[in-house]
Amino acid sequence: MDIELVTGQDLHQSVIQDAVLRAKHCVWIATANLKDMHVAAARRYKPILEIFDRMAGKGVSFRIVHSDLPSRPFRATLERFPRLTSGALELQICPRCHWKMVIVDGQFAYLGSANFTGAGLGAKKENSRNLEVGVVSEDENLVKKLEALFDTFWMGSYCRDCALHEHCPDPIGED
Repeated sequence: MDIELVTGQDLHQSVIQDAVLRAKHCVWIATANLKDMHVAAARRYKPILEIFDRMAGKGVSFRIVHSDLPSRPFRATLERFPRLTSGALELQICPRCHWKMVIVDGQFAYLGSANFTGAGLGAKKENSRNLEVGVVSEDENLVKKLEALFDTFWMGSYCRDCALHEHCPDPIGED
């Protein structure tokens, strides 16, 4: 099993630049905190949602599991991209979600401490980013296990017996 331990700027490089932004089919993200992250693109910083929109135009889909409503700036940026809000980007909210994982095309996985924010996985400078640690891998067994865990959640299996179900803003699997 090939697993690489990554921290600091290497997290951003290996997860965002080398994996997420090169996705061909799908990106699955689980995070407790979701903000309007900006990334380096064509010598300037752009909202990652702008890049996701371009990727969606090429057939890439996005699933995000998040613990609460995304930040106001994230929602404002998202509203600028009807392709994302029309189904290319699906968002599920679960107050219990504290996972931090990214799965790309069923071939790459990140699992660690960083949220999907500028200070976590973004391109902030070393002295202004969070101190994060994680592992990245293309190991087929690990990626498939994380995909199965994510998919089980996505289909609502944790919702049915959740003690917070009555207080959940959007129970999964209910219309």
